[in-house]
Amino acid sequence: MTATRVGVQLHPQATTVAELRRAWRQADALGVDSIWVWDHFFPLYGRPGAAHFESYTLLSAMAVETERAAIGALVTCNSYRNPDLLADMARTIDHLSGGRFTLGIGAGWFRRDFDEYGYDFTTPGRRLVALGEALPRIRSRLEQLRPGPVGRLPVLVGGGGERVTLRLVAEYADAWNAFGPPATYAAKSAILDQWCAEVGRDPGDIERTVAINPAEVDAWPDYVEASADHIIVMTGAPFDLEPVARLVESVGVSRR
Repeated sequence: MTATRVGVQLHPQATTVAELRRAWRQADALGVDSIWVWDHFFPLYGRPGAAHFESYTLLSAMAVETERAAIGALVTCNSYRNPDLLADMARTIDHLSGGRFTLGIGAGWFRRDFDEYGYDFTTPGRRLVALGEALPRIRSRLEQLRPGPVGRLPVLVGGGGERVTLRLVAEYADAWNAFGPPATYAAKSAILDQWCAEVGRDPGDIERTVAINPAEVDAWPDYVEASADHIIVMTGAPFDLEPVARLVESVGVSRR
């Protein structure tokens, strides 16, 4: 059985760059397996006009200020960057981090980002079609880049859409991220297994990650039972990492 991994997502809103830097260094020192930001241009909750920072420039700094954790965006919006450019950005951050970058990606959903930055919001179906076209382009560009990524740069696809998103995960992804509660997560994971059978993919090749709130930390065994391999705690400023530290300890005890 795969050992459970622990991650943290740091929300880049209503905070400062100095606070974010302290938080990702602290998380890395705690021994988390992964550290993430999100890919938005405006706050998702709280005061709409609060401070906010762009994800990929933050990730470049995180790459050189952390030492052991995997890093990435949970998840990148496919519509915001040309897929070939995104692959190149990911490859470059991968080198900055010494091979610790994961390219998390999804179809996007936050209309304010699209409208204020001039992207066409279109429809959910068309955004998913665009994601399906982008994923093979990203992998192809990663293979063409010189130098290429440090290793096989993993691609994580986020979302729980049963007819399209989970099929794309089965076809193209090394990892999948979704949300709870555990029963919902287990049902989505089972559908992903079905898509893997449909496309001829070993479902064990796809890491299962779940993003949870700090209040859910003590329910982590329920998520493991629901098939999660990697539990990511989502947190905003002032970045109280006590629940993350507790999860790291609990998972560590379970491994002994």
